This record gives sequence, C-alpha cells and structure tokens, in this order.
Amino acid sequence: MKELESFFNPKGVAVIGASRKPEKPGYVILKNFVVNREKGLFRGSVYPVNPRADVIMGLKVYPSVTKVPDPVDLAVIVVPAKFVPGVIEECGERGVKAAIVISAGFSEMGNKELEEELLKRARKAGVRIIGPNCLG
Repeated sequence: MKELESFFNPKGVAVIGASRKPEKPGYVILKNFVVNREKGLFRGSVYPVNPRADVIMGLKVYPSVTKVPDPVDLAVIVVPAKFVPGVIEECGERGVKAAIVISAGFSEMGNKELEEELLKRARKAGVRIIGPNCLG
C-alpha cells in the first residue's frame, strides 16, 4: 500500500501548522524533522505550512499545502480542530495520500460531529489518517 510507504518512509512531509514559537507543537514537530534530517535519520524534504509566516528555521514557509511545489507524501497537521477538515480537503487536492492529525478537540472533547466530518472528508479526498489527537 502506497499509504503505508507515505507514513513510514515519506519523501516529502508538510508540517501544516508549523510555528515560529518554540513552545508550540508545530515548532517542536518541525524541529524534530529538521534535526533528524541533519543527522541523516530522515532523508526526505520538509515543508513548513503556515499562512502567517515566510521563514521558519531557515526554511521557506508555504501558505497552504496546495502551494508546495514539490511532492508531498505525508502531512502532519497541527492546526485548531475546526480547520482540520478543510486542511484534509486541501491535502486531497494536492495528492497527499497520508496525514497524521496531531490536533485535539474532536470526540475526546465531546465533538463527535467534527470528527465524523473529518472522516467523511478524508474518505472523499482519498487521504488515510492517523489521529486525531495523537500527540501523546
């Protein structure tokens, strides 16, 4: 399954919700990819996505996953829960086949409808997901 390859050996990763603030999960996740790439533990490319930033950690930031010019196999999503279904649709438009949804605020918080909407849109977009709420 190509999706499994995308999860376990991605060639291009978009960190959607990348942050300039070291205390934010979007910063920590991006930093882990950057550090592991520097150590040779991750060989893929990393693309920070944030509509309100130009550069994070010396990397060009894209306003949307649809604007990343190179192939993206995996999206790591760290945005507020209410935006996740729309981000999943963008991933589908872009051809991203796998996503890890770090964001919380779904059925674990009683928001079962939002989680159902996420699953509906993921199926329609052809995006396999791990999550949501999978930081811990």
